[in-house]
Amino acid sequence: MDPKVGVTVRFYGALNDFLSPERRGQEFLHVPLGGPSVKDFIESLGPPHPEVDVVLVDGEAVDFAYRVRPGSRVAVYPPFHSLDVTPVTRVGPPPQEEPRFVLDVGLGRLAGFLRMLGFDSLWRNDYADDVLARLSHDEDRILLTRDLGVLKRGEVLRGYFPRSTDPAHQLVEVVRRFGLTARMRPFTRCLACNGALTSAQPHEVHGRVPEGVTERHSRFQQCADCQRVYWAGSHHQRMQALIDKLRELERVE
Repeated sequence: MDPKVGVTVRFYGALNDFLSPERRGQEFLHVPLGGPSVKDFIESLGPPHPEVDVVLVDGEAVDFAYRVRPGSRVAVYPPFHSLDVTPVTRVGPPPQEEPRFVLDVGLGRLAGFLRMLGFDSLWRNDYADDVLARLSHDEDRILLTRDLGVLKRGEVLRGYFPRSTDPAHQLVEVVRRFGLTARMRPFTRCLACNGALTSAQPHEVHGRVPEGVTERHSRFQQCADCQRVYWAGSHHQRMQALIDKLRELERVE
């Protein structure tokens, strides 16, 4: 292939997950159709734009609207927590002080895990694709989905494609990708509806918990929205063990 006709491309880091094996970790030539924007050019090769942070064309940082020309060299980078690229033009949005999420219909268990950690996480089993994209844009939420078509919608600014299909592994991915460990506030959100939890006395929850629970426990939480009641049973111990493992990630990275 003539390099004067094609574009020399290289993707870095986790963006290689979206490429065919023979293209991963190396430069390759690609002939674009017409003069596409950088966003359309990148997504035609696989990676969704919300996972891209910096794009260099012939060594210069560009935005997603830049038009790709034959003979150019394009380097595409994901976010790097350990690399300071502040002076460089970034196509990715700045990190959120308080990360908030919206998740597609197939990630209900992941939504529950994120709520367990205290993160505002919207999920319903009937969210349509356009609703997911609109909520992500209008409420500045990180869209978590394994549907690349949704993630590539133009209005989506923040997003991530969990690589694993296992909810616990997906949680580890999301915690690492968005640096959530230090911002966790476990057991402050309702696992069922995402509402905020408040402290409750045994007499306040009497009749709303199984018989004998108020005799064995003195600390309760209830959801301000759906009134669901929580207490530190065996399920709490399992969740605490998972939280402790997530905190270990911060110490080893």
